Amino acid sequence: MGDTLEEPWWETPAGTGGSPEIEEKVTFLPIGKKDFCSDFFLLKNFFFDPSDDEAVEKASDNRTAAHQDSDSKPPVTKKRKQPTECFLSQPEEKQETTVKAKRRKKKKISDILEKSAPKAGVPADLQNLLSQHFGENRSVIELEELKLSDTCFLPANDLTHSFSSYLKEICPKWAKLRKNHKEKKSVVMLVICGSALRSLELIKSMTAFKGDCKVLKLFAKHIKIKEHINMLEKGVFHIGVGTPGRVKALVEQDGLCLNSTKYMILDWNWRDQKLRRMMDIPEIKKETIDLLEMCIIKLCREGSVKLGLF
Repeated sequence: MGDTLEEPWWETPAGTGGSPEIEEKVTFLPIGKKDFCSDFFLLKNFFFDPSDDEAVEKASDNRTAAHQDSDSKPPVTKKRKQPTECFLSQPEEKQETTVKAKRRKKKKISDILEKSAPKAGVPADLQNLLSQHFGENRSVIELEELKLSDTCFLPANDLTHSFSSYLKEICPKWAKLRKNHKEKKSVVMLVICGSALRSLELIKSMTAFKGDCKVLKLFAKHIKIKEHINMLEKGVFHIGVGTPGRVKALVEQDGLCLNSTKYMILDWNWRDQKLRRMMDIPEIKKETIDLLEMCIIKLCREGSVKLGLF
């Protein structure tokens, strides 16, 4: 047998005693490269049983039958899977509601008062205000000292009076008190209101009551506290009208003495453009309560000063 394919392995060398019949059959057998495996199977059967011609024919018949069967069967084609489209699932966009949630509006004093009739202030309102303000920080004994009896109050305004008519009702002997007052750095009547403009309005509205008595403006607008102290030291004034902040500052600096004061009027029921009373404004409320605590409540309990709610 040859080592390479160039040497035909089926040719036997001379003198090996190979049969001439086999050589003749082998030389006439066409073997192609494509059918090498099938021809090899045929030659294998031929060499192992060379004398049996039927085996050769049978093998060739099997080969042709196999070719026919392969030709008769239709080629099996694999079905390609159709590519499926892949869609990314996106979250559904929520439809934005055109109607925005309404914010809860805070109730204003003006909204409440528009639905209800105005109510005149009474002495119990002032008592409740003082107890609410000092209730958390004061002891029971201290709270008792801040309470005022009904005898400490003047008749309250029932919302039918003007300022002059109210003053005439609570102070019928004003002419006598005015003549007897000759002390400096003090006033007979002290009127407390929420602003400088309101002070000017009250001064104009008391023309029918005051007569020829002197009225002092006690507010910080355009007037320095030193000017107030100089005026009180040099002159005699019967009525003082102003804000609680300036009155408190004058009392603290000994510019104003309240020992001669007989009446203190709080502008309780008047409301500004926002329908706020003077006690509804935090700054005015605090300054008024501080002034009451400083000296007014003590003088009221002693009986020298009377409180009125206009």
